[in-house]
Amino acid sequence: MVGPAIQAAAGAAPAGQTFTPGPILLMGPPGAGKGTQSKILMAQWLVPQISTGDLLRGMRKDPEKSASPLGQEMRAVMNDGHLIPNELVEAIVLDRLRQPDTKRGYILDGFPRTLPQAIWLDRELSAENETLPIIAVNIQVSYTKLLRRITGRRSCPTCGRIYNTYFCLPEYETVCDVDGTALVQRPDDTEEVFAERMRTYDAMTAPVVEHYQGMARFAEVNGDLPVGEITQAIMDAIVRLRS
Repeated sequence: MVGPAIQAAAGAAPAGQTFTPGPILLMGPPGAGKGTQSKILMAQWLVPQISTGDLLRGMRKDPEKSASPLGQEMRAVMNDGHLIPNELVEAIVLDRLRQPDTKRGYILDGFPRTLPQAIWLDRELSAENETLPIIAVNIQVSYTKLLRRITGRRSCPTCGRIYNTYFCLPEYETVCDVDGTALVQRPDDTEEVFAERMRTYDAMTAPVVEHYQGMARFAEVNGDLPVGEITQAIMDAIVRLRS
C-alpha cells in the first residue's frame, strides 16, 4: 500500500510516459529513503524497480523461476553451501533487465554495488543499441539523522506498523497504537551495527560514485528535505542528466 507521504509527493511530480527515464541507479546509505523514493518514481514514470534481493528471493521461492536454468544453477550453489558468485548474480540481473517492462527504463536497487559491477553493467548496456546509459542519483543524508532513523526504529510484530522514537512515537510509548502489541527493535538496529554498515557502504560505493561522476552521469540531492522536495530534486536531476 502506498502511504500518504508518498501520495502527496507523487502528486507534485509529472506522471505518465511523456519522459523516458532510462536506467536509474538510486544510491544512498542505509535509512536514506531509497525505498520510498523508488515507489514514487515507479508510479510516476511507470517503470519497475529492480532489486537484487528481490530477484534472488524470487529465484528461490517462485517455482517457475526456480525451475529456470539460472534458478537451477543458483539452487545448486546454495545446496552446496556456497555463496552465490558474482558472475551468477550478474547473469540474473541481466536476464531481468532484458524483460519487456524495462524498455522505457527502471530503477536499480542494490546493484551495481561495486566498481567492477558498474563497469560490467555499463559494458553490457552499451551492447544494447537502444538502451540509454545508467545515470546515478545519490540521496545524501546527515549521519545524525540516519542514525536516528535506524536506532529509533520500532515495529509491531503483529501488524507490521513502523514507529520511531525520534520522529514517529506511538501514543503509549512501547506499544502499537493499532493492536496494543509490545513494539520490538530489530537486533541490527543498533548504533554499533549501523556504524559498521556505514563504513562498509562508504568503502564500496565511493568508487561507484567516482565512476559515474567522471562520466557526467551523477547527481546528488539533499535527503534531509521533506519527501516531496526530495522527489522533485531527484526528478529534476534525472531530466537534466538525460537532456
